[in-house]
Amino acid sequence: MFETIDEVYRARTGRTVSSVVFAAEAPSLEEMLTRHPDELQLAIYGASVTAYRILAARGTILDLVVGHSFGEIAALVIGGAFSVADGASLVCDRNEVLRAHAPEGGLLALRCGRARSELLLSLAELPGLAFAVDNADEQSVLSGPAAQLATARTVAETLGIGTGAVSSPYGFHNHALVPAGRKLATKAAEYKAGGFAVPVYSPILGRRYHDGDDLATLLGLHLSQPVQFRETLSGLYAEGRRSFIELGAGETLTKLVRAAMPLASAVSALTQTGQTTPARSTRQEVAVPAPAAPPAQETVPAPALVAAGSIPARGKVFSQLRELYAEALEYPVEVLTEDAALEADLGVDSMRQTELLTKARQIFDLPAPAPGFRSTDLDTLAKVTDYVIGSRG
Repeated sequence: MFETIDEVYRARTGRTVSSVVFAAEAPSLEEMLTRHPDELQLAIYGASVTAYRILAARGTILDLVVGHSFGEIAALVIGGAFSVADGASLVCDRNEVLRAHAPEGGLLALRCGRARSELLLSLAELPGLAFAVDNADEQSVLSGPAAQLATARTVAETLGIGTGAVSSPYGFHNHALVPAGRKLATKAAEYKAGGFAVPVYSPILGRRYHDGDDLATLLGLHLSQPVQFRETLSGLYAEGRRSFIELGAGETLTKLVRAAMPLASAVSALTQTGQTTPARSTRQEVAVPAPAAPPAQETVPAPALVAAGSIPARGKVFSQLRELYAEALEYPVEVLTEDAALEADLGVDSMRQTELLTKARQIFDLPAPAPGFRSTDLDTLAKVTDYVIGSRG
């Protein structure tokens, strides 16, 4: 595995990962974070795919792979969408894009669920912060500039919410990383994706990947969209899954699964603390970060037409527009929230916005816009919804 990763990394940098992680006196995790961050990312990727290969060689069959944040690259390789070499190259692309296009930032873990985290954000009124990760009922993560995270930490502790810093040079899953996401999508488009031999579920998309997905665009979105781990776990449990294996060198996700689902079996493939190695030739189900509610539907129904002459309820109009835009952009419907900025958050340029608004006018049988109207003024689905209702009134 690491020979393949080294070959890719050497071609791009002249260095190898093995010379760092397999050295006689290998650096600690803390040293790698500061002195060898790129090698660390490749080592994490390599460890995850290696863990899968060890299980497969022992006869363990995995019927679902779930990638948590950065882990989705490894999950896509395990699922068969990319080769090991292409996966390593994608990790290198991600590292380069972040260095060049991502602002400095960080992550802050909170000992509370999503609802309290979002309430804290509204109280703090810090526009650079975003809700980044929903890990568990009592664990969530915020992202953004370091100074604003420090303020949020003070507010949280004042409210009696425990906090913890997360080692990260960037504020992942934040709208500030949209430009970096676009650059990553451009680079990812150079790789030829294959079909899935093992199903892969994304806690960011809130659904399984499909063979026809635009993986490059979706990988770009991953840098700015939140991770819905808690909901994913809950949904998988509701489907009847009871056996989870963490593919990686630690037990972070294993502990989250055990806390969320005491009746489920959870084991770290490489650590195996307190658990036995999965039996040979048994069927196992793998989860790596997941949330708490049934997964979203994987098919988006075609928008129903609104009867001419009626003034529909706002919720119905928004739902139809959301489905229209999701289908046209090939985005998961969950990404298209009311306040998501079409260009700033989702990368929809002005020409595409005009094209989609024209389709919306046709569907809702709207009159031509007034002189001087600019479609780019309707830069969120909330504004497009209000425009449709107002035009029909």
